[in-house]
Amino acid sequence: MEALTYSVDEVAALLGIARGVAYESVRNGEIPATRVGRRWLVPRKRFHAWLDGTGPASTPARPRAVA
Repeated sequence: MEALTYSVDEVAALLGIARGVAYESVRNGEIPATRVGRRWLVPRKRFHAWLDGTGPASTPARPRAVA
Protein backbone atom coordinates (compact mmCIF):
# COMPACT_ATOMS: atom_id res chain seq x y z
CA MET A 1 0.00 0.00 0.00
CA GLU A 2 1.26 3.44 -0.94
CA ALA A 3 1.73 6.03 1.82
CA LEU A 4 -0.68 8.98 1.79
CA THR A 5 1.97 11.52 2.74
CA TYR A 6 5.56 12.47 2.06
CA SER A 7 8.05 13.63 4.64
CA VAL A 8 9.81 16.92 4.01
CA ASP A 9 13.01 14.97 3.31
CA GLU A 10 11.20 12.95 0.62
CA VAL A 11 9.82 16.15 -0.94
CA ALA A 12 13.32 17.65 -0.96
CA ALA A 13 14.65 14.58 -2.78
CA LEU A 14 11.76 14.60 -5.28
CA LEU A 15 12.30 18.27 -6.08
CA GLY A 16 16.09 18.05 -6.03
CA ILE A 17 16.43 20.81 -3.44
CA ALA A 18 18.25 21.01 -0.13
CA ARG A 19 16.49 19.79 2.99
CA GLY A 20 16.66 23.25 4.58
CA VAL A 21 15.09 24.86 1.52
CA ALA A 22 12.27 22.30 1.61
CA TYR A 23 11.60 23.00 5.30
CA GLU A 24 11.57 26.75 4.68
CA SER A 25 9.15 26.30 1.76
CA VAL A 26 6.85 24.19 3.95
CA ARG A 27 7.00 26.69 6.83
CA ASN A 28 6.17 29.68 4.63
CA GLY A 29 3.36 27.85 2.82
CA GLU A 30 4.95 27.51 -0.62
CA ILE A 31 4.74 23.71 -0.42
CA PRO A 32 1.38 22.42 0.88
CA ALA A 33 1.85 20.66 4.21
CA THR A 34 0.18 19.93 7.53
CA ARG A 35 1.86 20.08 10.90
CA VAL A 36 1.20 17.03 13.10
CA GLY A 37 2.86 17.47 16.46
CA ARG A 38 6.46 18.32 15.66
CA ARG A 39 6.35 16.74 12.20
CA TRP A 40 5.41 18.22 8.86
CA LEU A 41 3.47 15.91 6.54
CA VAL A 42 2.98 16.66 2.87
CA PRO A 43 -0.17 15.03 1.48
CA ARG A 44 0.70 13.26 -1.78
CA LYS A 45 -2.37 14.40 -3.72
CA ARG A 46 -2.02 18.04 -2.67
CA PHE A 47 1.72 17.98 -3.40
CA HIS A 48 1.26 16.59 -6.90
CA ALA A 49 -1.63 19.00 -7.62
CA TRP A 50 0.61 21.87 -6.46
CA LEU A 51 3.48 20.58 -8.55
CA ASP A 52 1.25 20.26 -11.63
CA GLY A 53 -0.35 23.64 -10.91
CA THR A 54 -3.81 22.10 -11.14
CA GLY A 55 -5.16 22.05 -7.62
CA PRO A 56 -6.21 24.60 -5.04
CA ALA A 57 -2.81 24.08 -3.43
CA SER A 58 -1.18 25.56 -6.55
CA THR A 59 -1.20 28.98 -4.88
CA PRO A 60 0.80 29.45 -1.70
CA ALA A 61 -1.28 28.93 1.41
CA ARG A 62 -0.56 29.20 5.09
CA PRO A 63 0.39 25.82 6.61
CA ARG A 64 -2.22 24.30 8.89
CA ALA A 65 -1.32 23.04 12.35
CA VAL A 66 -2.94 19.93 13.79
CA ALA A 67 -2.90 19.55 17.57
